[in-house]
Amino acid sequence: MKCNQNGMETSSALELVLRGDPALLAIVRLSLAVSLSAVLFAALVGLPLGAALALTRFPGRGAAIVVLNALMGLPPVVVGLAVYLLLSRSGPLGELGLLFTPQAMVIAQAILIAPIVAALARQTLEDLWLEYRDELSAMGVGPARRIATLIWDGRFSLLTALLAGFGRAAAEVGAVIIVGGNIDGFTRVMTTAIALETSKGDLPLALGLGFVLIAIVVVVNALAWGARRAGERMAG
Repeated sequence: MKCNQNGMETSSALELVLRGDPALLAIVRLSLAVSLSAVLFAALVGLPLGAALALTRFPGRGAAIVVLNALMGLPPVVVGLAVYLLLSRSGPLGELGLLFTPQAMVIAQAILIAPIVAALARQTLEDLWLEYRDELSAMGVGPARRIATLIWDGRFSLLTALLAGFGRAAAEVGAVIIVGGNIDGFTRVMTTAIALETSKGDLPLALGLGFVLIAIVVVVNALAWGARRAGERMAG
C-alpha cells in the first residue's frame, strides 16, 4: 500500500510539473528572481574584491584571504539572523521596511554567496596575473586595464564561480525563511515551500518543487562544466 501511495504521489508531482501548475510556477519564478538578483549583487561586490586581493600586495593580505575563504562556509541561519536584526524595526535599517520581503531574501543570499564569488575570482585572477604579469607590465598596462584584461581572459572560469554561487543560493533555506517569513504568494520560494509542504503532508507539491530544484541544479552544473570546457579550449 505504501509503495502504491508513493507512486501516486510521484505521479501527481510529475503532473503538477508537466501541466505547469500556477502555484508551482509562481514559486519557481520567485525563487529564480531572488537567486539571480542575489548573484548579480554578489558579483558586483565579489568580483572587484577578488580582483583587488589577486593583484595587490598589502600588509595583512594573507589574513584577508584566510578570512575570505572561511566566509565561504558561513552558516545560513547565522546570516539570516544577522540580516533579520539589521532589518527589524529596532535595527539600523528597520525604517526601510524590508523585513519579510523578497528584497530581504536577496540581501541574505547575496551575503552568503559573495564570499564564494570573491574567493573563486581571486584564485582565478591571481593565476592569470602570474601568467601574464611580465607581459602586461612590459606593455605599461594600468591597473584598471589589467583587471579588465584578466577578467575577460578568465571569463569562463569566473562564470563558473557565478554559477556556483547561484547553485548555493537556489538551494538555500535557512536564511531566506528567517528574513522572508515563507509568506504564501509573496516570499515563498522552492526550498521553503518544500519544507512547509512536507510538514503539512502535501507531498505532490513538495515532490514537484523538488524535481524542479534538482533539474535547476543539474542545468547549473552542466553550464559550469561547459564553461570550464570552453575555457580550456580557448586556452589550448
